Amino acid sequence: MDSFPLPRGTAMALIRLTQREGTSLAVMAHALKADPTLSVRAIRVSNGVAGGDHGPVVSLRDAVNVLGVPAVRSLAMGFALMASHRDGPCRGFDYTRFWSQALARAVALQLLTGARPGCPAAEAFSVGLLARVGELALAAVYPVPYAELLRRCAERPELTPAQCEREEFAVTHAELSASMLADYNLADDHVAAVESFELPALPDLQEGDGDRLARRLLVLADHIAGICVAVPERWRQGMPRLFQLGSGLAFGTAELVELCDRTAHEWREWGTLLGIDTGPMPHFEDCQPPAPLEAPVAAPIAAGAEPARASILVVGDEARLRLPLRPLLAATGHRVVEAADGRQGLAMAIEMRPQIMLVDVLAAEVDGLELTRSLRQFKSGRGIYLLAVSAANDDTSVARAFEAGADGVLSLPLKPQLLAASLRAGMRMASLQDEIARDQEDIRRISAELAVSNRQLQDVGMTDLLTGCRNRRYAMDRLQQEWAMANRNQRPLACMVVDMDNLKQINDAHGHVVGDNALKLVASAFKDEIRAQEVLARSGGDEFMVICPDTTLEAALACAERMRAAVEALPVVGSTPALRGSVSIGVAVRDATTPTPDALIGLADQGAYLAKRRRNAVATVQTGSESSRAAQA
Repeated sequence: MDSFPLPRGTAMALIRLTQREGTSLAVMAHALKADPTLSVRAIRVSNGVAGGDHGPVVSLRDAVNVLGVPAVRSLAMGFALMASHRDGPCRGFDYTRFWSQALARAVALQLLTGARPGCPAAEAFSVGLLARVGELALAAVYPVPYAELLRRCAERPELTPAQCEREEFAVTHAELSASMLADYNLADDHVAAVESFELPALPDLQEGDGDRLARRLLVLADHIAGICVAVPERWRQGMPRLFQLGSGLAFGTAELVELCDRTAHEWREWGTLLGIDTGPMPHFEDCQPPAPLEAPVAAPIAAGAEPARASILVVGDEARLRLPLRPLLAATGHRVVEAADGRQGLAMAIEMRPQIMLVDVLAAEVDGLELTRSLRQFKSGRGIYLLAVSAANDDTSVARAFEAGADGVLSLPLKPQLLAASLRAGMRMASLQDEIARDQEDIRRISAELAVSNRQLQDVGMTDLLTGCRNRRYAMDRLQQEWAMANRNQRPLACMVVDMDNLKQINDAHGHVVGDNALKLVASAFKDEIRAQEVLARSGGDEFMVICPDTTLEAALACAERMRAAVEALPVVGSTPALRGSVSIGVAVRDATTPTPDALIGLADQGAYLAKRRRNAVATVQTGSESSRAAQA
């Protein structure tokens, strides 16, 4: 990602500003005001956030308050990238279609999220806009290889872009997109949704599963965006999938059509505002939902029958299998879907994942045994209870069916009593699989909770409990990592060693409570002055360490001086009369004569020793000069 172009101007200033802890909304709004165009867009997005108690948003302060810092930062990045990447060196990448679809996805996701009660919509526009930004990153960083990869995928439909990207770049565009959104501090549910929303299987929704809901909403928004940018001849082709995804999120047909039409109108308005070619606008209200695949459910279940309802897929010839089965299956009350041949049956089985299948061994296109063998190669197909139906009743035919993967064999003509018993066996198997799935979900949940607990324990083990800073153990591990990165990329790396000048006197004169309070105040002052990527650690009783990646000696000395001045201005609360603290700071930077991280710390220690001679000072031994400032009365 070092080669990926970063935004400039106000967008970059906003991103850097949000990396500092304690940045207020007023400061954010003031910085946003420097770019009138971005300001108007932020206000427009904030007015699109539904479900809030706020009225119309007219000021930048209110817009930032409604959206929040992460959403403002990601919006700035998205609009800046849109302005600077309207075209590029990757010939196989359609930049216009990419941004047009991104806009439609952003609008759709904001509207869909706002229509779901309890779903926070503040970040939805940003997430939709940047959900596929990894594709743009790969096109920018690897223009020639990525163009070749896109050409291969277009010529060979069996290849998926993710597989090719993994082989070519050791990373997929979905992983890149999720990583970038995580860097912008967007919600974990949105990051997880971006990383997984292009996967074929969709998880079932359960109470409290925010990541699953976020993923389903993003999948639906992406599908709506795909219809928007498609040629008019293909609009209707996307409708069956649209209504299927909408029903999975409990959207009614009329409600979904209205949301899609609003998406199309707002997408065109955004395209005009941003100068993005959106093409013709689809009219979703003219499209009707597809006819249901399932046959009508028959009368109530007879006494003594299996009380549960199963989904059953019947694959075979109309006259040979499906026609005789209809009255028998209708009496059971199960949900029944039919496929005319083995090829269609395989596709439907993978898509709908029925609990039970009845497959004619002599099915057209792909025979029943080949269909069974193919189905058992898929994870989703291995859990289906499959009954092979054959006219032959000899041992060899039965053995071949079981070897192919069938769970049972039925002979033609079908006997109602034997069919009913086989279906009950299939239902018992489905019930056991549901129970196993629930147990596995419980195990995953417990594993996730344990993982969180382990991370929390690890974090506690790396944190100084008094000041909340990292401890020496963490600092030494992190210094090793930064040292390796600095060596690899030939970048500067600075280190500071900080001593409190009068902690012992404070403890002796006023007690350790006041001394602890002084330590916390000093640590808080340091955090306000260092950058987000710098590491502050308490390495001893009155000693701190600061690790400064990508920092020259001059910049580190300037930062150390700010830290020194901040501590000098702080009163030590809890003492009478009020005391003022001071620190002595030694600064060192990695250069050609610094062999190890320990040597770097040693140089900073020597600087701290020089500063300690005068107290309330900053010093370094690498230039031979000492920068200090006496305490002011």
